[in-house]
Amino acid sequence: MTIAALCRTCFAVEPASNEGERPRCKACGSPRMVAHTELLDLTIAHVDCDAFYASVEKRDRPEVRDQPVIIGGGRRGVVSTCCYMARTFGVRSAMPMFKATKLCPDAVIIRGDMEKYVRVSRQIRAHMDDLTPAVQPISIDEAFLDLTGTERLHHASAAETLARFARTIEQDIGITISVGLSHNKFLAKVASDLDKPRGFAVIGKAETLDFLARQNVSLIWGVGKAMQKKLAADGIHTIGQLQTMEETVLGKRYGSMGLRLARLSKGKDSRKIESRAGAKSVSSETTFNTDLATTNDLHPILRGLAERVSASLKAKNIAGRTLVLKLKTTDFKQRTRNRALGDPTQLADRIYSEGVSLLKPELDGTRFRLIGIGVSDLVDGRLADPLDLVDHGAKKRRAAEFAMDKIRARFGKHGVDLGLTFKAKEPKSKDRS
Repeated sequence: MTIAALCRTCFAVEPASNEGERPRCKACGSPRMVAHTELLDLTIAHVDCDAFYASVEKRDRPEVRDQPVIIGGGRRGVVSTCCYMARTFGVRSAMPMFKATKLCPDAVIIRGDMEKYVRVSRQIRAHMDDLTPAVQPISIDEAFLDLTGTERLHHASAAETLARFARTIEQDIGITISVGLSHNKFLAKVASDLDKPRGFAVIGKAETLDFLARQNVSLIWGVGKAMQKKLAADGIHTIGQLQTMEETVLGKRYGSMGLRLARLSKGKDSRKIESRAGAKSVSSETTFNTDLATTNDLHPILRGLAERVSASLKAKNIAGRTLVLKLKTTDFKQRTRNRALGDPTQLADRIYSEGVSLLKPELDGTRFRLIGIGVSDLVDGRLADPLDLVDHGAKKRRAAEFAMDKIRARFGKHGVDLGLTFKAKEPKSKDRS
């Protein structure tokens, strides 16, 4: 049985004596080798940026590269992400900030800059598109790729192409990624988590059953804490136990989830990589350090969020047909208000004005701890904001907004600000776009 070993430094391919071993490269002496019997045959990959937001900030702030970094803000907020150094202290994404700072008191806290992260994500996506047309982003920092049939284009196996891609991202963009390579999406996703950060892991067809049998049931997508407790109550803790059970038995016991468990426990995943899948909505939200209730407090914050959503829409050349306002009261009850728009939009001015209209009936003295705004029902950006023959000021407002965009592109996001946004003094503990 021939075992191929790929050097991730010079990209030489050599024979190896043992699968999974990491000998030094005979060509360049690098220890960064990946060896597998199916290495040159597998073509389905999952690419995941390593601690994406934190990595981008460390790239841009050399003074904090050797320090634990947490992206978030405000004691009532949550951790958006953190670097691997901070994770050694027990800090995790979605953890309350007060807990994270208690675990890692020396961490550098940085408020997220979603506009910057979107720009970096688009740069990475452009490199992915150079590899294959079959790219399916599933979040801002991860995507599936199908490199089937690209060997002639790149004059290399999918594994070598991905290794070169990883180096390109590291050298050109300044962050690291981890790659999982397998024969379907489920296992590629699992593989990308095996060797982080800066990893490259492979799960082949022949080893699928044995590899999965040793894993905890929590490895399967959709098996959260509640499902784990349900399975544990029935004495099921490992995927190997699921493999021995009939699909009909699992289906009767756990419904559609049982059928899913039966398939994935055996490594069966027929889903294709859908290159057109894209986001279903674009939004931005923030949690306040102190509860807010008045127009004077909320309108400036809403304007800032609308500008974030607008920037993301314009960057992706998409627009939304439905406006969505999100509020959360002091007792954690959520209110969501939707409005269908006559024409799709990507303009901050329109997103804000429609948001103000939806917010007005809610300002009855209720105090809020969170506000968010966004758009859904996304369409091509070319359909956005057609000229209004009735509203003669719409053309001028559109031109003014795009003029401000050009200034911000040249001088930074604060190159020009509206007077309204200067009032938004409330620290933001969480932003999402």
